[in-house]
Amino acid sequence: METKLLEEAREIFRREGRLIRLPADKTIVFVGDTHGDSEASEYVISRFLRPDHVIVFLGDYVDRGPDSEGNLELLLRTKVEHPDRIYLLMGNHEAWKIEPFSPADFWRRLSPRELEALSSTLLELPLAAHHPGGVLALHGALPDVDEVSEISHIQPGSADWRKITWGDWVDAPGYALDPGALGRPAYGRDYFEEVMERLGLKALVRSHQPFAPLYMFEGRCLTIFTSLAYGGAERTVAILKPGRRINSAKDLDLYYF
Repeated sequence: METKLLEEAREIFRREGRLIRLPADKTIVFVGDTHGDSEASEYVISRFLRPDHVIVFLGDYVDRGPDSEGNLELLLRTKVEHPDRIYLLMGNHEAWKIEPFSPADFWRRLSPRELEALSSTLLELPLAAHHPGGVLALHGALPDVDEVSEISHIQPGSADWRKITWGDWVDAPGYALDPGALGRPAYGRDYFEEVMERLGLKALVRSHQPFAPLYMFEGRCLTIFTSLAYGGAERTVAILKPGRRINSAKDLDLYYF
């Protein structure tokens, strides 16, 4: 991938910081994991990249799918060309530099020089996007912070960073739960409700768990997936229209393709 593109993208991510503030007067399109599914990203961009729309990708752009490099390059180029219309958040597959994982077919194919350049750029990605209607978007689980603004100060590698990028939800009582066979941090209903109330949130929009229920916690947690990498029959995005009163994630519109 071109050095110039990575440098331009890295500078934009640094200026944005870890927390994106979304506008209330535009349609917001939330996109789940695309995982090397460049066709999905191309469709979303062609369909929704408009002056009155903002697109938020929720992380995991590489590995698993057939075209990780093409998908990532498309997203970075679109970000550089339209920095205020598209936002790219960090998923666990963008954090190879500090927490390697497996399977990671994309990362393991790179030369040491390519790996360093790409991993350093993606480690600058924002962690979350907040909408004034009470919606928070991120990759995995909620961080244990007192105010939404504190997400701006979360450092890669910290406990709250790991919650955001690696955290699973289980619709069951409890706080931190048994991570199960995957070994990823898992959190339950008590933790979800406590942090949502503390942060004044109505809905959480996230991705990360392709086999999670679409809605959890009385519809306040929405999990979407926008790649066919796991063998799903359709891709899903969520749309928040301006002026929409939000009581739960069910007040967002779902769009399938």
